[in-house]
This record gives sequence, C-alpha cells and structure tokens, in this order.
Amino acid sequence: MTWQSPIAPGISWYQASVGERSAYAVLDGSRQVDVAVIGGGFTGLQAAYHLAKAGVSVTLIDGARFGDGASGRNGGQIGTGQRWTPEEMEAKYGYEAAKRLFDMAEDAKRHLHAFAAEHGIDIDYHPGQMNVAHKPGHEKEYRDEVEIAATRYNYPHMRFMDAAETAERVGSKRFHCGLFDSGTGHIHPLKLVTGVAKAAQAAGASLHELTRAKSIERVGGKIVVETERGSITADRVLIATNAYIDGLEPVTSAHVMPIGSFIGATAPLTDFPHIIPGGESIADSRFVVRYFRKTKDNRLLFGGREAYTKDDPGDISIHIRRQICELYPELQKIDITHAWGGFVGITLPRQPFVREVMPGVTSIGGYSGHGVMLSNYCGKLYADEILGAKTDLDGLRALKIPAFPGGPRFRSPLLFLALTWYALRDRF
Repeated sequence: MTWQSPIAPGISWYQASVGERSAYAVLDGSRQVDVAVIGGGFTGLQAAYHLAKAGVSVTLIDGARFGDGASGRNGGQIGTGQRWTPEEMEAKYGYEAAKRLFDMAEDAKRHLHAFAAEHGIDIDYHPGQMNVAHKPGHEKEYRDEVEIAATRYNYPHMRFMDAAETAERVGSKRFHCGLFDSGTGHIHPLKLVTGVAKAAQAAGASLHELTRAKSIERVGGKIVVETERGSITADRVLIATNAYIDGLEPVTSAHVMPIGSFIGATAPLTDFPHIIPGGESIADSRFVVRYFRKTKDNRLLFGGREAYTKDDPGDISIHIRRQICELYPELQKIDITHAWGGFVGITLPRQPFVREVMPGVTSIGGYSGHGVMLSNYCGKLYADEILGAKTDLDGLRALKIPAFPGGPRFRSPLLFLALTWYALRDRF
C-alpha cells in the first residue's frame, strides 16, 4: 500500500520510483543512551551513523517516516557554496570567513559522494547545474561571479552563458543569460535518505519512525526527551527537525520557520528532446526560486511554488503547470503525474542555524533550500564534535542568524507579509 505522509501532501515521484521503503519500529519503552537525535532527515541520520560507527550509543526518533521531511522530497540540486554568493558572504563576514565557508561546502560535496560510494547507494547523480537570469541586468553580476570563484575561491568550474547558449541548454528563450557550473549536479534525495538510514542501523544506531518528541528537559544533569510511549535519557541531544520543530524548543522555533514548497513531475519528455538536452539542473534568479531538472527517466521535475501559511495547498499540480507553461508553452497538455510538497526550514538571512539552545542540546537546521549537501555534512560534523574533534560547525555558529520578529504570536503573519512582498518583486 502506498504510504501517504501526514506531513507531506501528495505522492512524490521519488517515493513512486524508490519502491517500498524500509520501516523502522515506533519507540516503545524508555532507554538511556549517550546521544539522542530528534529528526530523521539527512542531518539526524548522518549524525546517528557516524556516532554509532564510533561506538557511541545513539537513539534517533522522527515524528513521521524518514524522508517525509524536506530531505526526502526536495529538488535534489546540490549547488555550490553557501546560499549567499561568495562575494555576498565576503562583504558581510570578510574574506577569510567566506573562504572557509566556501571550502566547507566543497568538503560537503565530497562527503556526499564518498558516503554514497562507500555504502553502495545509487543516488542517480547527474553532473551540471545552471543558474539563469529571469530578468535583464544580471550579466555583469554573473560574469563577476565566474571570475571571483576562479581567482579568489579556487573554483574554476563556472563559466558565463550568453542568451543564445542559455536558450539552447534550457530549451526556453525566457532567460537572458546564465552560469554553467560543471562542479556540481543533482541526485535522487530519497534514495540517499533510505541509504543513510540503512547504514546507520547497520552501524548500531537505534532508529524509530512515527515517534514524535513531546518535550525536552534537563533532569539531574541528564537530558530527557519524552515521547508518546516512552522517554530517552541522554547526555547530549541533537535537534535536527528543521521545519518541523513545532514548538518543541523555543530558541529553534524563533529562528527556523517553515514555509511550504511544492514540486511536480511530468510524464516522460519523449516528444520534447530540446528541453534541457544535457539533463542538468537549473535554478533561476527569482527570490522565490524556480528550480527544475530532468529525472533519470526523462521527466521534467519542476519546483517553484511557495506557501507562507499552513492552509491546505489544494491541487498542487495547477500552480506547477502554470509555472511550467510560462517557460515551456509546448508542455501545456502534458500529464503531471506526480505533485507533492511540504515544509522546508528557513532562517531570516537564509543561512544555516547552528546553536547550543540549552546545555547539552544542539540544534542544526534552517538550510533555506540549500541543504542537500550541507545537511548531510553538518550531521557528520556534529558527530565529529561529540567525538572530540574541532570542526567547521564553528564557522556556521559564527553566522549572524537573528530571530524572526514579532514573537510567537506575530512571527508567522509578518513572515507572510514579507515573503509575499518579495514574491511580488519577482514579477517586475
């Protein structure tokens, strides 16, 4: 029977193509471990794997199934660097910090590929990423980014594309220029989630789905995580819930907010070979980014609709089809075979949130749509820190991540107004 997630409307193409997922039992009873992990996405599962591999006792719980959150249903694009461009990071934090964070992101790419190779996980990797300008006026910015990446950040894999090449590679004349990045690409994220979970269990981690954390508190020098059917007592706790913090811990709730993100997949593009003929992934220059690519079986996978309230999204495919047809009017009648969505976690500056939110409790999330590589790597880095190593998590901790304004009562309405305003700017 097809699993319908309680937190992710629709059935994703990922879920349909990955086959039956392994199930992990609900936590039943109480236990004591070295580390408890809340959240079974990339961050939590990677942390559990690396801790268990090193002999640390670890129990991981998730309120849904592994992959129901953003880790298992995102656009699959790996990206390069942080969410901000290197020059933006440099202007805010200085060259040394910006370079360190850029290098960290490259280490994250290498870790993702090495982990998949070591554990025999076929993640459907396809190389190539394009960033394209939906409005004129980006040419100088894009040319400068190529030069800065090569000369200041030792990244020679980007090059500028003029309008003609952009149109040929995208298969649409709606874009004015672009960047081609041969140093990254895209994957099947749910295949990676299920692979990391299997590796973590094999390493000795205790994994439990459909087990929601109800509270976290310190009791007698330990940290107790309460669930519906038992508790976990631990020396350390990692909160890796990202968008699904749901008021569990107030500091994370103030800094990481959920927004709805939705994706559709078409029938195979058999009659449309001109659309993304190289199979690369693409992201445009909008604030509300439209991101799309072809899948291994030749479908167009297209994301771009965001929602800033928790209302029922309705028929997801209607909105996705409208955006697809703006770029590819020839696809007006193609079937959209899968449409899905759910929440992703963002921070106010759209940079990751890494913080000790209470003694012994670390929260990591808020990847803001740039988490495929960073979330996997942050889970590993958290484990490395527990094991006594100094890691690049310090660079993320140093980022200035303010709380969303408005307090618990007005935070969501203010976010809705701000993001709606930015979305309107994309049209003009």
